[in-house]
Amino acid sequence: MHRLAILPLIALAACASAPAAGTRPAADQADGSRLGVTAGREPTRITGAHTMTADQQASHVLSRLTFGARPGDLDVIREQGVDRWIEEQLHPERIDDAAADHWLAEFETVQKSAAELERTYPNPGVLVNQRASRPEGLTAQDSAQLRDARRNLRRIADEAQIARVGRALLSERQLQEVMTDFWLNHFSVFAGKGIREQYYLAEYDYQVIRPRALSRFRDLLGAVAKSPAMLFYLDNWQSAADSTRPRLTEPAAARARGAAARRATANPASPAGQQLQRRLRAGLNENYGRELLELHTLGVEGGYTQQDVISAARALTGWTIDGPRQGGGFLFAPFMHDAGEKRVLGRTLRAGRGIEDGEELLDLLSRHPSTARFIATKLARRFVSDTPPAALVDRAATAFLRTDGEIRAVVRLIITSPEFFDHAAYRAKVKSPFEVVLSALRATGATPDRSPRTAQAIATLGQPIFGRSTPDGWPESAAGWMGTGAILNRINFGLALAAGRLPGANPMAVPGVEMLRQAPREQQVDAVVDAFLGGDVSSVTRSVLITGHHPLLDTATAAPAGAPRGLAQVVGLALGSPEFQRR
Repeated sequence: MHRLAILPLIALAACASAPAAGTRPAADQADGSRLGVTAGREPTRITGAHTMTADQQASHVLSRLTFGARPGDLDVIREQGVDRWIEEQLHPERIDDAAADHWLAEFETVQKSAAELERTYPNPGVLVNQRASRPEGLTAQDSAQLRDARRNLRRIADEAQIARVGRALLSERQLQEVMTDFWLNHFSVFAGKGIREQYYLAEYDYQVIRPRALSRFRDLLGAVAKSPAMLFYLDNWQSAADSTRPRLTEPAAARARGAAARRATANPASPAGQQLQRRLRAGLNENYGRELLELHTLGVEGGYTQQDVISAARALTGWTIDGPRQGGGFLFAPFMHDAGEKRVLGRTLRAGRGIEDGEELLDLLSRHPSTARFIATKLARRFVSDTPPAALVDRAATAFLRTDGEIRAVVRLIITSPEFFDHAAYRAKVKSPFEVVLSALRATGATPDRSPRTAQAIATLGQPIFGRSTPDGWPESAAGWMGTGAILNRINFGLALAAGRLPGANPMAVPGVEMLRQAPREQQVDAVVDAFLGGDVSSVTRSVLITGHHPLLDTATAAPAGAPRGLAQVVGLALGSPEFQRR
């Protein structure tokens, strides 16, 4: 039940002014001990006196390691202890997630592989090409099939986004969801790349990224490198040896690979034959090789050269995608592979090898000190601050190298560190639009939306799911999200949610709210601050909540049509407040 429903009215004012339950005075924390540890365990020591109170620690953990606290989550972590809760979340395989799995099972397109989707729901572009090549052109029946194909393609793309939002809202494996979001952004792909990319999105999320979000980095890197989503997005599927380079096998030798290859080679005019010829003519494509070094592993200052980019791209020639009828997954094509000698980051990849070139390249990159520092910095930025402390990054990079890239170990070091629990990290991060919407839904006890409207709300705030057109992913720092227009949009979103205009979310329907509706405004504000903002807001925010006047949106005199009033207005303004916009 929502906390608003269970707090007695008589205690509301007292709750706003008295220390939260379990909070120790700041003076009692001078010894640097972290509170909330599991009984019988040695408490983690924190340097410095400016640490968080017990309740701030619990709220901080929920804001950073989940997409926001749900009703009752704070009580769970208080009872369980911060350390024990963190360790449980670091092992998602031990957590029952039946509710999320059951909800997800209702989305048929998310359950299918990319190849199954493309066989079941034909590519509209392929249908057009097939029908247009006939003497009679497109018939009325063809037009109807084409409309169905386009409708199904929209459904596939929509359900990939809906499932992503619903899982983040429902899952008990909350840290895994946050890490899945992190890696989907780190290894970003763009839904608008082309029609084929739509088929790959759900598979990329559920079969490539999510199962490896806390595993070894090398395993994750290899799965991404062989995923059709990444191969298609960064064009490596058509990257082949230049005409001046030796190939592992000649194209004619592809006949030995099977019936599909024999047909493609024997009939160059067929669709498969045309695709084969395009691959052979395309030559080397450096897109994936460059982003692999710059964005996925070493970082822009990782010490590589343009020649390393070229050599990496050559090592990955022939890493392509099989046709839907042949399984639609990763395929190594020897007749596309550059079999010459290559030199990458000072290491020689000898001539005459095949897929081993790419595998050795991934081994080299995943164990490189620059990769360790790059990944450690990004993780520390995600969990601690936009400018993570150098000492923490050093320790995280060392852990990355010591454990051979075990993501779980690096994340554990960061989220149990003194820097993570230092008061300077409290509410130091600005939420992304995805985090704003999800945290608001979770705070109000919302149920998942089966339509695209919640995903569209996230897009309206500036972060369409799978919608980043460049491979660098969405910003992780505040500067990428804050501006007058963005702040105003977030305020309007909070008011819209409080007014019940987002499917599945209606904070005014919570049992017990009717009693609170008639309370004085100050008591309403105290209750909302306690329930949604951790009982701690600035005097400016409290004034906005009490008066209903906002510098950017004066809801008392110039409210948009349908803007909420009374208690709903307090909730909406709280969801748009600076305190709620930070984590």
